[in-house]
Amino acid sequence: MTEADSQVARPAPPRYVVVTPVRDEAARLQRTIDSVVAQTVRPAEWLIVDDGSRDATPDMVARAARSHAWIRLHRRRDRGQRKLGGGVVEAFYDGLAHLHTQDYQYLCKLDGDLAFGPHYFQNLFARFAAQPDLGTASGKTYIEHKGRWIPERFGDEFSFGGAKLYRRECFEAIGGFVPEVMWDGIDCHRCRMLGWQARSIEDPQLTLYHLRQMGSSHRSIFHGRLRWGRGQWFMGSHPLYILASSVYRMADPPYGLGGLCLFLGYLSACLRRRPRYPDLEFRKHLRRWQLARLRALIFKPRNERFSNESSCPA
Repeated sequence: MTEADSQVARPAPPRYVVVTPVRDEAARLQRTIDSVVAQTVRPAEWLIVDDGSRDATPDMVARAARSHAWIRLHRRRDRGQRKLGGGVVEAFYDGLAHLHTQDYQYLCKLDGDLAFGPHYFQNLFARFAAQPDLGTASGKTYIEHKGRWIPERFGDEFSFGGAKLYRRECFEAIGGFVPEVMWDGIDCHRCRMLGWQARSIEDPQLTLYHLRQMGSSHRSIFHGRLRWGRGQWFMGSHPLYILASSVYRMADPPYGLGGLCLFLGYLSACLRRRPRYPDLEFRKHLRRWQLARLRALIFKPRNERFSNESSCPA
C-alpha cells in the first residue's frame, strides 16, 4: 500500500464540539485554552460562554479566538453573582444554542479550570470506538494539595462533571442536563437506565489536572459540601448511601469536616422537605443502584474495599 493509499484508508477523527461556561476564570482559563489548542484531535468548534465575568476572562477568550477560528466567545449578561448547578447548565445550554457547527458526533461540556495532555481527546475517542454502549466518559482528576497532585475520588461509573464527553445520541436520549446542583450525577444514572454506560477512566493519557477543588468555586469548600448534600437529597439518594458517602468523604480535604458538611446538607434538606427530582422511576432506579453498591462494598474482602475508585461511594 502506498503512502497515499494509507492516508485515504485512515478514518477521519470524530467531529466534536466543546461548550465551556466560565465566570471569573482569568487565573486558570489560559491553561485550559493551551490544553485544548495543543490537542492532536481538535474540536470543530469551541464555544466559551462568559457568564458575566468581572475579571479579564472575556479578554483572554477574545485573544484566543483571534488566533484560532474554531474558538468563539459568547457573552451573557452579568446576573450579579455566580449561580451554581442550574446556572452552569443554563450557561451551557445558551452556548449550545449559539453553536455554528450542527453536524457533530460528540459533545463536550468542559470547565475552564482544567489542564490536560495533548492526546486527551484522541485517547478518549479510542475508548468510545472500542465500546459502542459508552455514552459519556472522562479521565480522572487530580488536585494539588501541599505541593503534590492527589486524586479527587469519585466513582468509575461517573464521568467527571467538569469534562463530560458525550455521544450525541446518548446526550439527546437522556434529555440532556437537569438544571440543578446534581445534574452531573443524574445524567450518568439516566444513561444506565437507558442502557448506556458512563465511565471515568484512570489512564496517564487521560489525566485531568483540576486547578481548583470540586465544590470550592463559591464561598468555600464547606459551603460546597453542604450544597452537595442538598443536591443528593434532590436527586433522591438513599440515607444509608449518604451516611456511607459522608464517612468516606471525611478522608478528603478538608479532612473530617467535608464529609460532615455533606451529611448535614442532606439532613437539612430532608428536615425542610425540600423538593426532589420528580421522576419517581429514576429515584427507584437510583436507590436500587446505591444499595447494591453498598452491599458489594460490605461483602468485598477487607483488603480490596478501598483499593480502587469503583468501590467508593460517589
